[in-house]
Parts: sequence; C-alpha cells; structure tokens
Amino acid sequence: MQTDIAMQIGPYHLTSPVFLAPMAGVTDRPFRQLCRQLGAGLAVSEMVSADPTLRNSRKTRLRLDHEGEQAPVSVQIAGTEPLIMADAARFNVDHGAQVIDINMGCPAKKVCNVLAGSALLKDVDKVAAIVESVVNAVEVPVTLKIRTGWDSNNRNAVQVARIAEEAGIQALTIHGRTRACAYRGEAEYETIAEVKSRINIPVIANGDITSADKAKRVLDQTGADAIMIGRAAQGQPWIFREINHFLQTGEYLPAATIDEIGQWLEGHLYNLYAFYGDYMGVRIARKHISWYCKTQPGAEAFRKHINQVETPEQQINDVMNFLKQIIRNESFAA
Repeated sequence: MQTDIAMQIGPYHLTSPVFLAPMAGVTDRPFRQLCRQLGAGLAVSEMVSADPTLRNSRKTRLRLDHEGEQAPVSVQIAGTEPLIMADAARFNVDHGAQVIDINMGCPAKKVCNVLAGSALLKDVDKVAAIVESVVNAVEVPVTLKIRTGWDSNNRNAVQVARIAEEAGIQALTIHGRTRACAYRGEAEYETIAEVKSRINIPVIANGDITSADKAKRVLDQTGADAIMIGRAAQGQPWIFREINHFLQTGEYLPAATIDEIGQWLEGHLYNLYAFYGDYMGVRIARKHISWYCKTQPGAEAFRKHINQVETPEQQINDVMNFLKQIIRNESFAA
C-alpha cells in the first residue's frame, strides 16, 4: 500500500489526505481540534461572512478564535463582492488564518438568496473577479470549494476549475452535487474525475464519503489528491483515523471501543464548556452528544433526557453513566 499519500497546499505539507469539511454550527474550534487529533489532515472553519458589519458579533468573534489549533489554520469566507471578499481575506489572515478558503459550494437558501455560496456558479465572470481579488489580497494560500454546477443541466465545474487555477487558487474542493441537488440523492464523482484530468492543482473530492472503503473508492475513481468528510464526522470524529489506517495499510482498523468514545466525548465536552462558557457550552454540546450516541441502545430515551440537563457537571456525569450502562449491557436509566 501507498504510505505517503498526503498533499501540499502552499508551504504546508499535510500529513493526511482526509480533511474535515466546513459545516455551519458544527466545525467550531473544539470540533476541529478533536478531528485534527484523530487524524484529519486539514480542518476548515465554519463559514465566516465577509460582511464587515458582522465582525463585532459574538458569533464572528468566536469564529476568529484559533488559539491552540494546529497549522495550517484554514478559514472559509463567503460573500458576493470581490473587494469585500478581499478585505475579509486580509482581516482573517490578520486574525490567524493561514489558508483562506472561498465558499462557492454552500447550497443553503439564506446564502444563495444573496447570490453567495453555490449561487455564484451561475456567474463565471463574478467567480473570476472574486478569486482573483482574494488571491491578490493575501500572501497565504487561497483554496476554493465549489459544487459540480448550478443544476443537472448546468454542470460547469470544469470551466470554474480552469478559472480558479489561472487565478492562482492552490487547491479545489468539489462536492459531487449541483446546487439544485442540495444534499438530496447520491453524490456523483464523474465530474470530479473530469475536473481532475483537466487541471494541475490539487483536487479534493467531497460528498457521501462515509467509510474507509468508500474513501478509497472515491480516491481511485476520481484521481483526487484528497477527500473531504462532512456529515459522516458528526458524532464519529474517529472516522479520520479509520480512513487513514485503511489507506495506508489496506486493513480495517478495529471499531472504536466505548471506553475510547467516552474519552473523546468527555474531552470534547470540556472543550465546549471552556470555549463557549457553561450556559452555551451545555446547549451546543447537546447535538454532539446526540450524534455520538445515536447508534447506541437506548439512544432516543437518553437524548430526551440529556436535552433537559442544564449544567456541565450533570451533563458530563449523565453521559459517562450512559456509556457505562452500555458497557454493562444495561438499559438506559436516568
């Protein structure tokens, strides 16, 4: 098996070709740090709006906090105007970003309705203006995330990829769906393979990669340099070490034990409390706890219970007790 399968972005040699996708409300600093710890070669931040009027909001201030993160710190920005996007890139570099990622892949209505995210794929002239403006504004590497096109009749990823490469984009992530598909249906990888065959910068394949063998199949099918994991990492951040192990050895890593899951989850919860404070930390932790525990026996009853818990101490205690009950093969009891 191949042992050195990482890739390069600018001056950064990434130790794994398995990356964490930016996901709003999910890939905050505590989650990015955990995924890096468990083998992600790159963890891209939640989308940061380019709108300068939002920079003093609490949400934006938290998204600008990269203390303790492994290099390279990759920050995704979103907007519609080239000069504002350039200014946002400079602002985020001044606040610790070592890679700037441009969002042209988000299908959310609230993003596309202002002609940002994947809506930009409709206007290739605007695409060119934005990527050129951002690349010229900063000294750090700039990457781009797109979809295969606007809809099934308008797959223009090859055209956008060429524009990006000519403008100086240093890596391109492609989600294997159009904007119109949102997250419905199955991702297709033929377009990603075609883009990879037409450009010389690294290509990262994204969409429906949920297991080690699927990761290997997508890499083989597309010829991509790396893959990006999104929803499959929710509640399963150890997926990165599983995929890395399989890519390096051709063998499956034994499933994570309940003890291991408990250690990772406990550390994740403490980091959430430290980052957000007790009140918000407990509330943000609830969705992560639900994801971690969703495949365990008694998960639904436990989810209803844990969503009523108000303090970090009780939340940690109840999570650990739930996992101990699973180890003892007991039914959930609050």
